[in-house]
Amino acid sequence: MTSGSALPRRALGRKLRALRQKADKSRLAAALAIEVSKQTIGRLEDGDPVRVSTSQYRDLLTFYEADDEARSEAMVLVEEVKAEKGNSGVYWRHYAHGEYPRFLHFWSLEQAAEQVTAFKLTLLPGVLQAPDYRRWIMRTAAPDLPESHAEQQLELIATRRRRLIENPDSHLRVILSEAVLQHQIGNRAVMADQARLLLALGELPNVSIQVLPFGAGPHSGLLVQSFTLYEFPTLRENHPPEPAVLYIEGFKYELFLEDEPTTRGLIDYHRSALEDMGRAALDEAATRRLVEEIAQKYSA
Repeated sequence: MTSGSALPRRALGRKLRALRQKADKSRLAAALAIEVSKQTIGRLEDGDPVRVSTSQYRDLLTFYEADDEARSEAMVLVEEVKAEKGNSGVYWRHYAHGEYPRFLHFWSLEQAAEQVTAFKLTLLPGVLQAPDYRRWIMRTAAPDLPESHAEQQLELIATRRRRLIENPDSHLRVILSEAVLQHQIGNRAVMADQARLLLALGELPNVSIQVLPFGAGPHSGLLVQSFTLYEFPTLRENHPPEPAVLYIEGFKYELFLEDEPTTRGLIDYHRSALEDMGRAALDEAATRRLVEEIAQKYSA
């Protein structure tokens, strides 16, 4: 049996590393607290398979003085790690109508990634969505979504956007089908506000936005669905970076493909698709002019 998808393990490792650093504890101190080796703590934080019991995880969180929210998120991940044993390279999650997942893997990946590259067919990526644009999506997808969950989503988007603005080492490249800009989401005011936000974010030095126009001719964007590719920096000397992760979001499911031998062909295919779409798309200046036209149209 394989050790399972590495995605939950790596998410748990990042979470525990952040909690240890916040608590100002060394790896050795953490190891002594739960009676394991310093190397085990290192492997745990790197997302490698380790033999650590549920009670040891709880003791480690107590040692780090984790608050209730952080403890809950970490223990959800512990359960996901245990559930994923035997599922190598692919991580799939289904969620019920209106459910707001307790741990959002795409947000964990986005926080850790050095480069995020997204292709979108119909809607803007969440980090680029204005509040009223997002509200319309939530009302359409889940009319019964509790207001508290809606506010959580809006707060998360605001946090993601602040990180993008404040962290120039985090790079976002987005390729949009022109349909994303032409679909009217909400009323005219919503569309105008969204276009203005897109223009403002497009000015950031670490953000690149391109549009694939309807008249671009044949290109890979006609054959693939929306997806996001996450690529990671090297965190420690003489230690390879985390493998890239491909994220595909469906209506009520999430699919994550980790870059390893069993899935590499699919990830390479999507990399090639991005290169092809980048060549067919408008450059950033032409994209900006198109967005300005849309902003003016809906502002009139």
